[in-house]
Amino acid sequence: MGVVTVGELKTSISGKRSFRPSSTIRHAATEWPISDVSSDVTIEIGASSFALHKFPLVSRSGRIRRLLIEAKDATISRMNLSLIPGGPEAFELAAKFCYGINIEITLSNVAMLRCAAHFLEMTEEFVQKNLEARTEAYLKDTVLPNISNSISVLHRCECLSPVSEEINLVNRLINAIANNACKEQLASGLLKLDHNFPMKTTPNIEPETPSDWWGKSLSVLNLEFFQRVLTAVKSKGLKQDMISKILINYTHNSLQGLVIRDPHIVRGSLLDMELQKKQRVIVEAMVSLLPTQSRRSSVPMAFLSSLLKTAIASSASTSCRSDLERRIGLQLDQAILEDILIPANSYGNNHGTMYDTESILRIFSIFLNLDEDDDEDNRMRDESEMAYDFDSPGSPKQSSILKVSKLLDTYLAEIALDTNLLPSKFIALAELLPDHARIISDGLYRAVDIFLKVHPNIKDSERYRLCKTIDCQKLSQEACSHAAQNERLPVQMAVQVLYFEQIRLRNAMNGGHNQFFFGTINSQFPQRSSSGAGSGAISPRDNYASVRRENRELKLEVARMRMRLTDLEKDHVSMKQELVRSHPANKIFKSFTKKLSKQLNSLFRINNLKPIGSKPNAESRFLFQRRRRHSIS
Repeated sequence: MGVVTVGELKTSISGKRSFRPSSTIRHAATEWPISDVSSDVTIEIGASSFALHKFPLVSRSGRIRRLLIEAKDATISRMNLSLIPGGPEAFELAAKFCYGINIEITLSNVAMLRCAAHFLEMTEEFVQKNLEARTEAYLKDTVLPNISNSISVLHRCECLSPVSEEINLVNRLINAIANNACKEQLASGLLKLDHNFPMKTTPNIEPETPSDWWGKSLSVLNLEFFQRVLTAVKSKGLKQDMISKILINYTHNSLQGLVIRDPHIVRGSLLDMELQKKQRVIVEAMVSLLPTQSRRSSVPMAFLSSLLKTAIASSASTSCRSDLERRIGLQLDQAILEDILIPANSYGNNHGTMYDTESILRIFSIFLNLDEDDDEDNRMRDESEMAYDFDSPGSPKQSSILKVSKLLDTYLAEIALDTNLLPSKFIALAELLPDHARIISDGLYRAVDIFLKVHPNIKDSERYRLCKTIDCQKLSQEACSHAAQNERLPVQMAVQVLYFEQIRLRNAMNGGHNQFFFGTINSQFPQRSSSGAGSGAISPRDNYASVRRENRELKLEVARMRMRLTDLEKDHVSMKQELVRSHPANKIFKSFTKKLSKQLNSLFRINNLKPIGSKPNAESRFLFQRRRRHSIS
């Protein structure tokens, strides 16, 4: 800490410590507070007054000198300096400095003394090493090179406006913070680089200092100064993940105290309106400082969700809420149910809904529109490349759509419990996802069933439209069994469920043919049978590539069966000729051959196949080959 020493303290004849100025013009020895010599001027600052002497003050303060010169009354004894920054405390320290008494410059008073020195015009024009020069030296040596010290002094400048702005102290501190933060970021990156690629072995490596330690100190600043600091560090190139951490910490600390904890306070009171205004200002400022929007944003989903909830509760601007909705929609696949359960801002309306479904509808629409944009961008890609991207079970696109579809079904089940929720809003959300976004409709069926149970008096047309959103072909066996006995469903849906369930059972008994049509998975293609992300939703373009590949494999299999059946026919003819040559009793052999042909033809007719000698189709040859293998084994 810097210590200012001017003049010297000596002991007076009475034994009291008194001050003797160091200048060539000596003044009567005085002490602080002044008692030996009567004062000739009284300085008034608010409710405080200081009985002082003119000479020590005018020797170092240009402002006091000018006021005394400009005064019409030469014997002026009172002077008002209420506008001095820092108030009585700052003037007392400045007056002691004028008297040559030791004062200590610290982080807590350097900003105040620097502004007071500017206000009192305590410059080098009147005496060397005046208060302004001393405070400037302390700022350059101790404050500006250090981030923490700069933040502490900047916080003190909040109550020193507008003088702190006039002397450019605030801008200097902000620029110092930004420059030092970026230097520290660069040094931290170099340290990590050296640690990953060491040039030589270093036996003792000191643990790294967290690079965001200083960001937590910014929470002491007011909103205006915080915005200016963050804008400065962004312009200097600070990383976005660091900016996100600083924003989250500052927002949490700022909004933490703006919560009404007294349940007796009625909503809409003056206190509540004042808190809402503060929340609105903070949220809108934080949203304006968020990093650039991207699908790989460094801002956590939980933080964006909290901001949106606060923005809706505090009636923030439409642009602010739209910005947050778009940011959430960009990374909706990272959200959980709690993130999208946004309370509605009903303002005490008992008939209002519990959740803001309109906002969620826009968020999901944003995500789906982004998905369509990706399809448009990739439409001209090569077909083989397209099949590679979308046939993979671990495709990011498939897993994202699957997560979002499950999230929406879970959300629908939650809001279905709201008795005030209109069927039209629930139906709008249920119809939002395209057909290929769900591989199973059990979650949607559960949500619809809950809604119908909670809202038994809805219109039949709405009930039918609501149930129409469920694809009965994608219901599991358990869901079908439940739906068939569910009295809340329309009769048309129950019949449809029974119909598809009957067809599914029939095809299962016939060996599993045509299972693709009914939404199940063919065992010949195990890459489609995995669960989770691998069995994600299949878009129409994905389905097209899949069907083409399956057709190629089926054609190859039919060709192989045709070749095998041709070989069997040749073997049959050769065996017949050999028997004719080896058996002289042609009559007996012809009778045997005729009987064998009849048996084979009757077997073919039973199995819907063509008789021997005609051109067999693929299905007949396949069944003939399978029965031949069974007979041989």
